[in-house]
Amino acid sequence: MSDEVVKQPHQLWTGAHYNEGIGRDDIFDKLREECGVYGVWNVPNAASLSYYGLHALQHRGEESAGICTADSTQDGKFNYHRGMGLVKEVFTQDVLETLEGNAAIGHVRYSTAGESKLANAQPLIFKYRKGDLAVATNGNIVNAPSIREELENLGSIFQTSSDTEVIAHLIARSSKDFVGAAKDALQRIVGGFAFLIMTNDKLIVASDPHGLRPLVMGRLGNGYVFASESCALETVGAEYERDVQPGELLVLDENGMTVDRFAPLERRATCAMEYIYFARPDSDINGINLHSSRKRMGQKLAVEAFVDADIVTGVPDSSISAAIGYAEQTGIPYELGLIKNKYTGRTFIQPSQELREKGVKMKLSAVRKVVEGKRVVMIDDSIVRGTTSLRIVNMLREAGATEVHVRITSPPFANPCYYGIDTPDRKELIASSKTVEEIRQAINADSLYFLSHEGLIDAVGGNDGAKNRGMCLACFDNDYPTPVDFSSDKSCSC
Repeated sequence: MSDEVVKQPHQLWTGAHYNEGIGRDDIFDKLREECGVYGVWNVPNAASLSYYGLHALQHRGEESAGICTADSTQDGKFNYHRGMGLVKEVFTQDVLETLEGNAAIGHVRYSTAGESKLANAQPLIFKYRKGDLAVATNGNIVNAPSIREELENLGSIFQTSSDTEVIAHLIARSSKDFVGAAKDALQRIVGGFAFLIMTNDKLIVASDPHGLRPLVMGRLGNGYVFASESCALETVGAEYERDVQPGELLVLDENGMTVDRFAPLERRATCAMEYIYFARPDSDINGINLHSSRKRMGQKLAVEAFVDADIVTGVPDSSISAAIGYAEQTGIPYELGLIKNKYTGRTFIQPSQELREKGVKMKLSAVRKVVEGKRVVMIDDSIVRGTTSLRIVNMLREAGATEVHVRITSPPFANPCYYGIDTPDRKELIASSKTVEEIRQAINADSLYFLSHEGLIDAVGGNDGAKNRGMCLACFDNDYPTPVDFSSDKSCSC
C-alpha cells in the first residue's frame, strides 16, 4: 500500500457553526426532517413561549433558529433574532429579553437544497409600503422557480435562495389589503406548506389545500398557539384545540380570530412519513397519536411477516414504538439491542474510511451481551440508499447476532419527495432499481420485509372516506397529490 493511501490529510469540519450542513454526506443516510414553525398570538412574553416551543420541535431542524415578535397592543414594532445552530445556542436569556411582545412566530430549519447560511434562516423579515412582514414556513413550494423567474422579470430583487421569499414578494406587489394579498398569494403557489405570516398587527396561519404538512392550534388563556406538532403545545401548557384544516386561512388581530379559506379542501394527503418517522411519538396528527400508530405498524408487520427469532430490537429512536408492537404481537421479547449516542452531533474528523466506520459506532452501538448468539429481528422505519441498513446489520453481526431479520414499517421508498422532505434523486433510492430480494442481499440481511401499503394505511387509521385514508404515499406509489416538475431539484422553502 502506498504512502499516499495511508497518509490521507485530515478532513476537518470547517463550518461557521457546529451544525452547518448536518446530515449531508452523513454516516447515516436517513431521511431528514424539513422544518418546524411556531406561532403565538395574544400571550404575554411570546418569545419565551416560542423558545420552549421550538425546543420541542428541534428534531425537525437543527441548522438554524429564529423568532420574530411584535406587541399587538402597542405600535407593533418588530423585534427579531435569528442564528445558526440549535435553539439553545441561538437564544440566550439576554437575547430573549430583547424580544418583547405578545405575538411571535418562530422557526427551526433544516435546509434541504437551499444554502445553509444566515440569510436563509427564518422567519424571513421584510419591510414594504404597508409596514413590516415576517414569514415562516414548513414545506416546499413546487412552482416557486417559475414564480420567482416571473417576479425577477418584473423587477423583484430576491435576498435569499429560500422559496419562502416568493410569498413575501407576491404579498408586497398586491394592491389589496394584507389579508386579501395573502389569500391571492397562497392561491398562486402549489405544494405542501404550513405558513405563519405576521405583520405589525395581524397573524395569518395557513395550511396547503392537501394538508401535506402538519399544523395544529392550541389555546393558552385568552391567546392562541400554533405549532408543527402538538408536542410543542404541551411544552408550554397550551391546550390542543384542533388541527388547522387544509386550505384554511386563520386571521388573528385585535378582534380575535377569523376563520376563512383561501382554497377548498382538495384530496387530503398528509405526509405518510410524518406518521412513520418525522413527528415525535408524543405528538398527535389529525387526532392520531404517533406512538400508537407506530406500534400498530409493528403489529401489522408481525402479522404480515412473522419470523421465528429470539429478540426484537428497534433502530433508535423512531422505530422503538414499532419494535414494541412487533414484540407484543409475536411474543418475542423486546430488547435494547441498539443504543444511540445522542451527543455526538456531527463527526468532526474522518481521516480514513476505517475511522469513518468507527464514527458509525460513535452514533450507534450494538449491545453485545443482548444480541450475542441470538436471532435478531431488527425493526426500522425506512431504507433510503441502503448504506445505513447495511452498516447496522453488520454491526449486529459483529456483536455476535447469529441471524438478522430486517422488518421495515413502510413500503419500499422508491420516489423522491417534492413537498419538503430531503430525499435523494430517484436513481439514488435503492428501491427504485432493486427488488426486495436484491435489497436484502445488498444490506446483508437473512430476510427482509416491507410493510404493505394496506398494512400502513390500516395501522395509521384516519379518514375512511379519503384516498389512502388521508395520506400522501407518493414516495411509495408515485401518485403525487399536486402537479410536480420531475426535472426540478426539489428545492425546499425551508
